[in-house]
Amino acid sequence: MGQFGIVLTIVLIGCSVPSSMAKLEEANMLGTVIGIDLGTSYSRVGVYKNGEVEIIANDHGNRITPSWVAFTDSARLIGETAKNQATKNAPRTIFNVKRLIGRKFEDKEIQEDMKLVPYKITNKDGKPYIEVKLKDGETRVFSPEEISAMILTKMKETAEAFLGKKIKDAVVTVPAYFNDAQRQATKDAGVIAGLNVIRIINEPTAAAIAYGLDKKDGEKNVLVFDLGGGTFDNDLVEVLATNGDTHLGGESFDQRIVEYFIKLIEKKHGKDISEDKQAIGRLRREAESAKKASSSQHHVGVEIDSLYDGIDFSEPLTRAQFEELNNDLFEKMMETVNKALGDAGLKKQQIDEIVFVGGSTRIPKLQQLLKDYFNGKEPIKGVNPDEVVAYGAAIKGGILSEKEARKPKISFFWMWLPIRLVLKPSTG
Repeated sequence: MGQFGIVLTIVLIGCSVPSSMAKLEEANMLGTVIGIDLGTSYSRVGVYKNGEVEIIANDHGNRITPSWVAFTDSARLIGETAKNQATKNAPRTIFNVKRLIGRKFEDKEIQEDMKLVPYKITNKDGKPYIEVKLKDGETRVFSPEEISAMILTKMKETAEAFLGKKIKDAVVTVPAYFNDAQRQATKDAGVIAGLNVIRIINEPTAAAIAYGLDKKDGEKNVLVFDLGGGTFDNDLVEVLATNGDTHLGGESFDQRIVEYFIKLIEKKHGKDISEDKQAIGRLRREAESAKKASSSQHHVGVEIDSLYDGIDFSEPLTRAQFEELNNDLFEKMMETVNKALGDAGLKKQQIDEIVFVGGSTRIPKLQQLLKDYFNGKEPIKGVNPDEVVAYGAAIKGGILSEKEARKPKISFFWMWLPIRLVLKPSTG
């Protein structure tokens, strides 16, 4: 999933049996189908094998892979190796490409994102392309689909190394607010990567599948809270209304920490580092680590040698400080929860289950706010929130590859936080 924004989904779970025999026939022709969560910041790949889901570790031993691509004079880097060299090679290191895919260059979101990334985004045929200078001064432009395909190829190769065989079929997830062009572009990226993308499914659908909510009797209202951040096979979800802010997500917390430290450095050393991309890149990496650590520790130390102009940076960050820096963001998220329920015509007492998606849902303050709001109700636990979307996609792939097509349908009210709302009663 990644940190594309905060997503709130209210899901009405109902049971009905798919009637399309074409899907059964398609399943008979498939081999192993992997599930890929193609995230903005991180991607994951999983497979349903021998009755269990395996989220597959990459060649660095990690089950999450940064959705980063970099070009050097001698190689193309993907994942950890790309992210690790970013501060020294910023203009040729590409990330957050999911924000660009399937959009027009003139879109307001593209124009805003161009100000936030160190690489160059250019207009080609009315679409955003990434311009990169390669060896010997050669300049090339890549479409978002091509960059996404490089990440998908990495996921495909990770799965093939684990399974010991070639893979061609995949289920790929997208945010429910993706429009037709964004979904098609994602599928096109799969084709470039040598994948047969047999299903594009919405991320909240995958999260619900991961917890088996599609198999429970009766109807349930399930709130899927996604904090990271349909046309092809949209038989599970129908989007009826949408509004919100795609830039409110896990990275928003990181940015607050970065801004806090920039001010501290200026106050203590009289230095303004805000325009130094390399220093800010290093500071942002440590801010992300501090955010994660503060969820399990009350006091975190942040240290960076020679951050700027010979300055060794060393500062503490307490959980209380982190919460104070982000109080307005927490309030905005809770306001959106309240609005989501109102738009759905539901009272909070009518929410039967809560599902967390995304690593930032581990933040204790956010968990407590939600618990208090829902009168002590706890979220469903058992699947790593970082992996729950890939987990559900892998199960969907297993259903197809093992010919288990007769599974219950899910009907959603969908809302993303930045706000997306879907209301679709079960048809039985």
